[in-house]
Amino acid sequence: MRGHDEPGHDRQAYDKHAYEPFAVTVDLAVLTLREGALHVLLVERGQEPYAGHWALPGGFVLPDESAERAARRELAEETGLSDVSGLRLEQLRTYSEPGRDPRMRVVSVAFTALLPDAPEPRGGGDAAQARWLPYDTARPLAFDHDRILADAHDRIGARLECSCVATAFCPPQFTLGELQRVYEAVWGTGLDRPNFRRKVLATPGFVEPVPGAARLTGGRGKPAALYRAGTATTLHPPLLRPSPEGHPA
Repeated sequence: MRGHDEPGHDRQAYDKHAYEPFAVTVDLAVLTLREGALHVLLVERGQEPYAGHWALPGGFVLPDESAERAARRELAEETGLSDVSGLRLEQLRTYSEPGRDPRMRVVSVAFTALLPDAPEPRGGGDAAQARWLPYDTARPLAFDHDRILADAHDRIGARLECSCVATAFCPPQFTLGELQRVYEAVWGTGLDRPNFRRKVLATPGFVEPVPGAARLTGGRGKPAALYRAGTATTLHPPLLRPSPEGHPA
């Protein structure tokens, strides 16, 4: 069987008008930690549909731009975050269910990012306002953004299992307790302190001790030793999150 681009295919049979036009959009699920809790960047829609509802930043891809260029443009226009150091957009997946937008058929390319430094956003474009809102209380959102946000949360949680990104959310010198709280905030579950400490220290290049440095943590015990980010970028072995039953995955 010949493919569409192989010699012999009758290209005259193709009729672009036989297919219903559809739009391509981008949506961004950007997460950060604020005061030890997971937050998501949201905008209040200023136009219909869903005027007055919270949604993920995003919008239509213009004819002369790629999806990633559109994502960065929409982020700047709707939230004011145009020059964010360390913002690494990761393509999440494509959402193409019919009826996801009441205006017309819309296919969305979703991106996610975990932002260590979270400047205050400001609304712009067709967004009435922009805010960092706690992940646990952010929903319900407009369109199918609840699903996109949940998928992004799963992806970010998986990144913490196999990369060293968690150290970016700690001070330059941090205790293992502070590092543990990053994992607990993203994963949404408590971790056994001795087990977490053992796994972190056994992972080559994850953290490095700061010689002679310690910090009082508010308890009656001795000051906690301080660490800094190591040279590794990936975790071998991975630091697996607990399963829903409470056992290591």
